[in-house]
Amino acid sequence: MISVKELTKRYGAITAVNGVSFEVSAGEILGFLGPNGAGKTTTMNILAGYIAPTSGSCAIDGLDIVERAEEARERVGYLPENPPLYNDMTVWEYLNFAAEIKKVDKKSRKRAVEDIMEKVEIADMRGRLNRNLSKGYRQRVGLAQALIADPAVIILDEPTVGLDPQQVSNMRGVIRELRERHTVILSSHILSEISAMCDRVLIINRGRVAANDAAERLSGSLSGGGRRYAARIRAGRAEALAALSPLEGAGLKFEYDGEREGGASDVTIIAGEGLQTDPREAVFGRLAEAGLPLLMLKPLDVSLEDIFIQVTARDILEGEAEEPGEAGENTREGEEAD
Repeated sequence: MISVKELTKRYGAITAVNGVSFEVSAGEILGFLGPNGAGKTTTMNILAGYIAPTSGSCAIDGLDIVERAEEARERVGYLPENPPLYNDMTVWEYLNFAAEIKKVDKKSRKRAVEDIMEKVEIADMRGRLNRNLSKGYRQRVGLAQALIADPAVIILDEPTVGLDPQQVSNMRGVIRELRERHTVILSSHILSEISAMCDRVLIINRGRVAANDAAERLSGSLSGGGRRYAARIRAGRAEALAALSPLEGAGLKFEYDGEREGGASDVTIIAGEGLQTDPREAVFGRLAEAGLPLLMLKPLDVSLEDIFIQVTARDILEGEAEEPGEAGENTREGEEAD
């Protein structure tokens, strides 16, 4: 659905996006992450057709965004971090205008506006001027205009900024439903949001792709390979390890982490990268057979926050030898700086 190849954007001597390549499949939700100034917003603006790349290519549903710009833009709905609302229009007037310029059929336009207001829960604001809306409602009106023409691709930049907890929960529900009909790129600094909603994570840093994979696989690679779990077993060291030893030939390793109060033992379970099944069921069953109470069993995967910090820090260290400006740092202020 989205294909980006060697995408580059320069502003004079500054390279904001430097040879970025990735693809997003139909129905996928891609989490798009990066520190401030990494090139995220520049990349999203190129995808949305707001600015042109210096070099490289980008296609939406097979349509090149430069050579077939108008057709490609019709397939994209974009919510920037600061929604560009017309302050002198009411919510209903603005969405009706957005539907018109996005070529929603006149006969179905009114119904489309009503439906989208209900979907993002702003119907009670239909007669209010945009200038009088709170930050949260402005975000939701911005989302409504992105969705109004039912585009194939939705690009969302910080969609939950300014929302209260209940609104955040509702917004996440709307975004999850989008995958049924749309391909979604979601950028957010709230990493728990990305973890909860996205199929894959792409981290961009210094204008380049620093990581691109499912969060679980990134977690496994950064934790030394495979998945890890912490178990607390009501048994001594020898007894606990002896009970688990029959599983070692099935792609599992066990490390003793010390004794706890009441004679319990802490054990780290390491599942090899080739193990396709969840090992917790096998561990529980083996301990039950041995008559050993399992007091705790939880995953020890590296969090998305840890992944983000490790990947961006590693990328900076690897790029220290580069000349200043080559990878997007010290970019111009405003929109071009992210």
